[in-house]
Amino acid sequence: MINREGLGAVREIGIYVHVPFCVKKCLYCDFLSFPAGEEERERYLKALLREIEAGAVRYRDYLVDSVFFGGGTPTVLTGEQLGRLMARLKAGFVMKKDAEITLEANPGTVDEKKLQDCAEAGFNRISIGAQSLQEEELAMLGRVHSPEDFFQAYRWAREAGFRNVNVDIMAALPGQKIPEYLDGLERVADLEPEHISAYSLMIEEGTPFYEWYGDGAKHQEGMAALPPEDEERLMYEKTGEILGQRGYNRYEISNYAKEGYECRHNIGYWKRRDYAGFGLGAASLTENVRWKNSRRMADYLHFMEGFQEPEAVKEDMHPLSVREQMEEFMFLGLRLTQGVAKEEFYKTFGVKMEEIYGETIQKLCKQALLAAGERIKLTPYGRDISNYVMAEFLF
Repeated sequence: MINREGLGAVREIGIYVHVPFCVKKCLYCDFLSFPAGEEERERYLKALLREIEAGAVRYRDYLVDSVFFGGGTPTVLTGEQLGRLMARLKAGFVMKKDAEITLEANPGTVDEKKLQDCAEAGFNRISIGAQSLQEEELAMLGRVHSPEDFFQAYRWAREAGFRNVNVDIMAALPGQKIPEYLDGLERVADLEPEHISAYSLMIEEGTPFYEWYGDGAKHQEGMAALPPEDEERLMYEKTGEILGQRGYNRYEISNYAKEGYECRHNIGYWKRRDYAGFGLGAASLTENVRWKNSRRMADYLHFMEGFQEPEAVKEDMHPLSVREQMEEFMFLGLRLTQGVAKEEFYKTFGVKMEEIYGETIQKLCKQALLAAGERIKLTPYGRDISNYVMAEFLF
């Protein structure tokens, strides 16, 4: 592994690796994911290794602060396969000594040895998708694990040496009652993970859930209804209260962490740090240019197996205008509870925030949606309708 720390100012970057495979597509999921057999997974792995090797040349002057393996379900791959990917990253990139390296895991796709192999390969943070601790809710979501599978996966992760664990849990599920949700949240918090992501179910187009619960869908007999908005809001408020009492700081709309364990990779997205995406459909941002890889598996494999340059799989290359950069600075940065700093805006764009967004900020402050000072941030009410607030910063 190359070490370039201590050689002066080096631009930091995050790396995202997409593993599109899953055991079964969850009924609410709109991510780029699908089941695949062993042969297809191995073929994809080899193509991904080639893309990483070729792409490393582009980022040779960057220092990697974080790596995130997402999907899909990365733990559908074997420990040996995940280790090969990590070895290729370490060989080609300049890694910080304390780089945060996250592995997303479905409790139904891990065992003791796989987690030990991953820890030995260099993963030092794991994100376990519990989603719910109710059998009926997991079945309704289309998950492939049980509550006991989650608790076992958590124990294995700790035994493997992971000292930075995130747990995902979902609120506002069909038929979910407030006491059931809070019971699951308390049981997760009892484990004392370093980080908890607690977010509401989103009804996304193109999913079975959208057909059942989306705009224009008619409620069918026997199907549980979504909780009303006031109950969803109460779940959100109670989440902050409970986790706050247990020493978790809400640093983003749906993310809570013990001190020092905020997810550096995701903060990089919200603060518009450069990041490089590898794999099917993976997105990248480098020096204010955005692009993404092809979402078509046949094309991705064709280019990578032909040993072409990584640019061959890239699509929608888009240099961001200064106006677009400003928009992203505001609506991404406002996701963080600390909000956005006026001074940082001026240093980045050479113009005062008030000159661009003064009227918008004033209006949202009057509506009690923003609090303004040296930093602009969402109020508790603003967090409830954050999508509306952030849309106000689009030109």
